Amino acid sequence: MAVLMLMVVMSLTPIPGRGELRAATIVSLSALTTSPTTLFPRPGAAESPRLRLTGMIETGDSEKLRDLLSRVQASAPPKPGMPLATIELSSLGGDLFEGVRIGELLRGFKVVAVVRKQDLCLSACALALLGGNTVRTAAAYPFDCNVEVGGKVAFHNFFLDRSQLRRRTSDDPVASRLQGFADGRGGAAMLIKYAADMGLPPAFAANLMARPVEEFQYVETIGEFLSLNLCPIGLARPSVPLSHQAANVCNNSLASSVPLSAVVVAQIAPPQVRQYLLERVQDGMNAAGARGKLADQLASWSVMRAKDEVEKLYADLRAAGVALPEIVGPTFEVAVNEAGRLRAACYVSLSPTDPDSYEVVLQGTRGLIEASRKPPPNARRLFLYDRQAVANRRPSSDIIPRVTDDMEETQAAPLGSGRMSRRSDAAR
Repeated sequence: MAVLMLMVVMSLTPIPGRGELRAATIVSLSALTTSPTTLFPRPGAAESPRLRLTGMIETGDSEKLRDLLSRVQASAPPKPGMPLATIELSSLGGDLFEGVRIGELLRGFKVVAVVRKQDLCLSACALALLGGNTVRTAAAYPFDCNVEVGGKVAFHNFFLDRSQLRRRTSDDPVASRLQGFADGRGGAAMLIKYAADMGLPPAFAANLMARPVEEFQYVETIGEFLSLNLCPIGLARPSVPLSHQAANVCNNSLASSVPLSAVVVAQIAPPQVRQYLLERVQDGMNAAGARGKLADQLASWSVMRAKDEVEKLYADLRAAGVALPEIVGPTFEVAVNEAGRLRAACYVSLSPTDPDSYEVVLQGTRGLIEASRKPPPNARRLFLYDRQAVANRRPSSDIIPRVTDDMEETQAAPLGSGRMSRRSDAAR
């Protein structure tokens, strides 16, 4: 059987603590004399067990992790809505199948995976990370986020180890080609299924497999974090006006984003916010030809002009499930310029002090409706950014992935984390 490789060497000299070039080890941080200072325990909750996986991911590592997680579950079962444990990942990658199995274990056992700011998590490690995005009940930033700003997470395409393939089918060139094709197809099928199980967009696996094996896809933009169901730890509020943040919230909430150059934002005068939004509800009811008590209330001059009555009606409609935003701060109408004509798209209310506190509703053809896309519950602040904004920059050119001659001679384990062969040796 040919070998599917999914790793890379980041530098000539291994960097301790940043994905060492050795077999993976899994330890309990509670047993160590030192622990990371950048830890975010949930206030008022007992800290869950903390683990750390470092080194190359090789055949058998998923079973080691399964045994350890089973023991943790038996000795310290989590409370309802809480994760079983947190595991820190620091690895240059390794075995494709093992990385996927580890990710499945993290999802099955409800373990939160984290890449610390001093660590690298590449290839098979990055795939495993995708399974560790469990979100607790009443999630809040940053308790269930996955990547500290400064930590590097990157994916790249797998490839077949030519020397292993030749060794296993040296007497039959046809068998070699057939085996290589079968192995490549199996790896592709596994990636596609895994991506679907993790709730990733269909393009994830296709984009990964379409890349040259030496080309890395780093997780750096807001859009990439959102599409991979990951979130950065240490992300401050964007340094743009609230009106710009409202435009971003609107754009991220729409079924399809629009160019920000076509967006027009206007703040609604604070005393008139609820009345203005109730009038939008009335417009929708009129467009639908609705009749009844609610329509009469919205049409009543005494109700719609009395502050106390407006606030009471607004609260009653929200309680009844009408799509109206909670007013948490300055509120904006976000419109889209379509061929010179402005069309209201969203109404956004933002807290000026809490970046995770905001409310948004969309303007539908017949009234206000709920947002098409929802922000991640553990990092709502991501929606305050444009999707192209960089949240975690990729490495500088001095640590661009490169291959070293001395590592090509190392034998790789079957379907394991061998050293990356030259491009000409990789299956295309």
